[in-house]
Amino acid sequence: MAIRFCNSGTDQHKRQENALLVKSMGFCKSWYYIIWVMFSLSLSSFARGSNDYDLDSLNAFIHDHANKSLGNPRTGILYNISLPANFSGMEVSAIRLRSGQFWAKGKNISLFQFPPKIRPKPYAKRIAILCQNLGNWSSYYHDVPGYRLVAPVVGFVAYDSSNSSTLGNLKVNFSVKGNPISVHFSHHIVLGGKDLTPKCVKFGADGSFTLKDMNKSYVCVSRSAGHFSVVVPKKHDQSILKFWVLGFGLGFVVLVLGGLVLAAIFRLLRRRKIVKMEQQTERGVAFDTFWIGGSKLPSASMIRTQPALENEYVP
Repeated sequence: MAIRFCNSGTDQHKRQENALLVKSMGFCKSWYYIIWVMFSLSLSSFARGSNDYDLDSLNAFIHDHANKSLGNPRTGILYNISLPANFSGMEVSAIRLRSGQFWAKGKNISLFQFPPKIRPKPYAKRIAILCQNLGNWSSYYHDVPGYRLVAPVVGFVAYDSSNSSTLGNLKVNFSVKGNPISVHFSHHIVLGGKDLTPKCVKFGADGSFTLKDMNKSYVCVSRSAGHFSVVVPKKHDQSILKFWVLGFGLGFVVLVLGGLVLAAIFRLLRRRKIVKMEQQTERGVAFDTFWIGGSKLPSASMIRTQPALENEYVP
């Protein structure tokens, strides 16, 4: 029997091999992309923590909403401003005052006590004071590392309202010549433990904060506008528990990502092994090939068996 060696079908085999490699590379790239997305999301979530709310946007919204809600407020009247339902728990109030009367008598507004001898800086004939109580939203917008809030974050901002029928838009500060402004938290403190020493905290517009001891029970003082609250040190065991929880979460994420990487590598190696086996098979005796549908089949040259002669002697 004659066997004819040939290269028929070699190009087709190379095309299949290249397609298999491309498919394997595409598979690995897709897994790498999924792993990278999961890893990025986990790092992003860890970096953001619980303070994922924009305070500047909140203050701008409250100011704009108060201006639209008040219309033409009367001087000396305190107005409670209703916020949309998705801000439930926050309290906002506003009042317009004559600067001369404010200097002479001061004013008590909600938790804030403004003593006499306070003048707006720069000077304005009328001022508007916008007060905020963030309530159960406080911890979303403010955080003090190593401490926890035991009172809501409250604050006030003053505006030049001389030439406006509403609050106005130009912020003013205060020049305090007498006693400081006091913020009273006595009815809003929830210590949640014994032998805790509360401290006053004042938050700056840039995210900074300042801690001060209390001169009186649950009363903080200031000579300028801002946001205020009361904090106590976090317990050591709570910090350790939080550390272990975060460590366990990160460890689990790393374990899952490692498993995905190993699975992708294993599948890639398996694909390459199959390709090598096919290559070794093709290096052996090669037959002619022909295609039926999508299948490649071997084909050998046919030689008929020589017939025996009729007169040949057969023992």
